[in-house]
Amino acid sequence: MNIALITGSGGLIGSESVSFLADKFDLILGIDNDMRSYFFGQEASTSWNVDSLSNKYDNYKHLNVDIRNYESLEVIFKKYGKDIKLLIHTAAQPSHDWAAKEPLVDFGVNATGTLNLLELSRLNCPEVVFVFTSTNKVYGDNPNKLPLIELEKRWEIDESHSYFKEGIDEQMSLDHTTHSVFGASKVAADVLVQEYGNYFGMKTGVFRGGCLTGPNHSGAKLHGFLSYLAKCNLTGDHYTIFGYKGKQVRDNIHSYDLVNMFWHFYQNPRKGEVYNAGGSRYSNCSMLEAIDIMEEISGKKMNYSYTNDNRIGDHIWYISDVDKFKSHYPKWEYKYDLKDIIGQIISSMSERV
Repeated sequence: MNIALITGSGGLIGSESVSFLADKFDLILGIDNDMRSYFFGQEASTSWNVDSLSNKYDNYKHLNVDIRNYESLEVIFKKYGKDIKLLIHTAAQPSHDWAAKEPLVDFGVNATGTLNLLELSRLNCPEVVFVFTSTNKVYGDNPNKLPLIELEKRWEIDESHSYFKEGIDEQMSLDHTTHSVFGASKVAADVLVQEYGNYFGMKTGVFRGGCLTGPNHSGAKLHGFLSYLAKCNLTGDHYTIFGYKGKQVRDNIHSYDLVNMFWHFYQNPRKGEVYNAGGSRYSNCSMLEAIDIMEEISGKKMNYSYTNDNRIGDHIWYISDVDKFKSHYPKWEYKYDLKDIIGQIISSMSERV
C-alpha cells in the first residue's frame, strides 16, 4: 500500500495536497486538530475544509492529533509507517503577531512538532520523501537591506543591483537579522529538516514560501494576506495597512502550483535540499496594487486605512527567485497568475461570508 501523510490537512496547502494526491495514493492520512481556530478564532477554523475532504475523498482518513504530542504521533507511525511514501508537513503557527503572544506554543508547534515528525519518520519510514513548508521569514528582515526605489504604487529593486532582478534566492543570509519569534521557530524547523537530509541521509526538501494563497484559505486578520483582504472587501469590514506606504511587495503563489512543486520533488527527491517557492516575477503585487485588483474584480470599494507602524521584521519587498527549483525540475511551471488567484479567492469567499 502507498500512503501519503499530510499534516495541517485542513489548511490551505494541506487540503490542496489532499486533493492533488487523492488519485495517486491508496490512502491519504490527514493530521489536523484545528489549532487555527485557537490561533485566530472560530472564523478561521478549518473544520469546514476537513468535512469537505472527508466527504469528497473515500481514501482520506482524518486524524485529530496534535503534532506536539510525540506519543500520539508514534501510534500513527507504528501502524502505518512501513507504507508511508510521502510526508508533506504543512501544519504550523503562521503569524508574526500571534507568536509574540505565546512563544512557547509557537515554538512547540513549529519546531518541536517538526522534530517529532522527522524523528518518527527516521525510525519508522526512513525512505519517505519528507516535504516541509517553510517560509521566507527565515531570512528575517535581511531583504529590507537591499537597495530599493520607490515607485508610484510599489517598492522595487534598484535596477543597478542586477543580482536580485529575478528576486531573492537561497543564498540570502539567515543571520544578523530580526526574524520575529515566528521566524525564529521556523528557522529551527527549516534547519532540522535540512539536517535530517544532510546528516541522516533522508530525502528531505525545504520549500521557503512567499505568500501562499488560494481559494481554500481561511484568512484571518493576523494571517492570510489576499484571503483576508478579499473577506474585508466583500463584507465591508475595515482593513488596516501597516507601514511602508502600502507599497510593500509580496509574491503570491497558488496552492496548486506549490503542491505541484512538491509532486515534482517527490518523483525525483534530493537530500536536505532548499528551495525558495513563491510567485516570483510571474505573480506579485504591492498592497495598493492588490486593493486595485480586488476592487476591479469584485466591483466593491475597500474600506481601509493606513498606519505608519509596520510589523516588526516585516518585508518591504520580497519576490522569490525560483530559478534553482526550475533548474532541478524544468518540467514544472505555473498554472495560475495573480488575477486568477484573486478571482478564485473572491468567488470562493463569496460563498462563505
